[in-house]
Amino acid sequence: MTVSAPTAASTTQRAMMPVLIVLSVTHLLNDMIQSLIPAIYPIIKEAYRLDFGQIGLITLTFQVSASLLQPVVGLYTDKHPMPYSMVAGMGFTLAGLIGLAHAGSYGMLLLSAACVGIGSSIFHPEATRMARNASGGQHGLAQGIFQVGGQTGGALGPLLAAFIIVPRGQGSLSWFSLAALVAMVLMVWTAMSYARLDRQRPPKPAAAAVAAPPKRSTAAVAFAIFILIVLLFSKNAYTSSFTNFYTFYLMGRFGITVQNSQVMLFLFLASSAAGALGGGMLGDRIGRNKIIWFSILGALPFTLILPYADLFWTGVLTILINVIMSSAFAAILIYALELLPGRVGLVGGFFYGLSFGLGGLAAALLGEVADRVGIEAVYKICSFIPLIGLLAWFLPRLSAGSTRVGH
Repeated sequence: MTVSAPTAASTTQRAMMPVLIVLSVTHLLNDMIQSLIPAIYPIIKEAYRLDFGQIGLITLTFQVSASLLQPVVGLYTDKHPMPYSMVAGMGFTLAGLIGLAHAGSYGMLLLSAACVGIGSSIFHPEATRMARNASGGQHGLAQGIFQVGGQTGGALGPLLAAFIIVPRGQGSLSWFSLAALVAMVLMVWTAMSYARLDRQRPPKPAAAAVAAPPKRSTAAVAFAIFILIVLLFSKNAYTSSFTNFYTFYLMGRFGITVQNSQVMLFLFLASSAAGALGGGMLGDRIGRNKIIWFSILGALPFTLILPYADLFWTGVLTILINVIMSSAFAAILIYALELLPGRVGLVGGFFYGLSFGLGGLAAALLGEVADRVGIEAVYKICSFIPLIGLLAWFLPRLSAGSTRVGH
């Protein structure tokens, strides 16, 4: 029967949806643990008598340890898929979490943060590859679902810090070892289910097998990837100013408590989940180019107003900014995947790793600036960072049938 192959394919795609959802849950748990690092900054700043530069160095250590390994891991897993490697990555994260809970020195804090970063470098490329392959062709939706897990997990860190870690102290970080263990169990299930369903996937039709993406020069692809990394860096650099210093900004400018500042940080980070899912779904419908430009031009007016707003409007504006800025992540990632077909792990490694590492470098630099000119001046400087996004003008066409992102 002529309908048998499509029916089998659609059945396999539906069967893959639980795998995609569980991947999103593991992304939530992974990024939730990582988000506890900046969430405890107000605690360890006082306990270890750190300045803003040292705070920024912790972020740099965490994000550089992730960024250096992710492209390498991604390149290897593109050729040799290793679904179970995510479990090993979570083992590093677990070790780093326990180290952060019981660190007796600043050096131990840096080492523990590096372990969490290594865990991230192993998890993200392979999980991105699996999410891409479980998309059933709806790549934006699949990346949106996968990103919602990560963004939600990242948002939970400040909330958990406000109501668990701040009242009970740094040692309570070890309680979250349970989350790491749950994530490891889910990762084992995901790897087993993915392998079983992948074997059942029907072969691609002959027409699809002969179709090939348009040829592009290596220089053109490299330039486009460079622009995409810079775009993502601009978003990560701006977000780093919040994940690392927003609580200090709120306490210093408006005089609110640590717990209230953590709740406001949670609202800022939670809004990115809505932006990631909405942007992924809309990107499938209206095109990646429109989403990328919306995230650039839509956020800029709000970032320029933010440093001069009162407490209420600061909260409102930060939510609007993050919803808009986070909407482009799936579009940028899929754009890169279409430029480099078949290199899902490598692309995931670069865009989770390198761009986040550069975001960590931005955090370290912003910490030094805050020590010299004050935390409020940092947010006036950062308000112009979205202007970097105008480099999207130079992006090439994705295909003959698509519209141009740039000119």
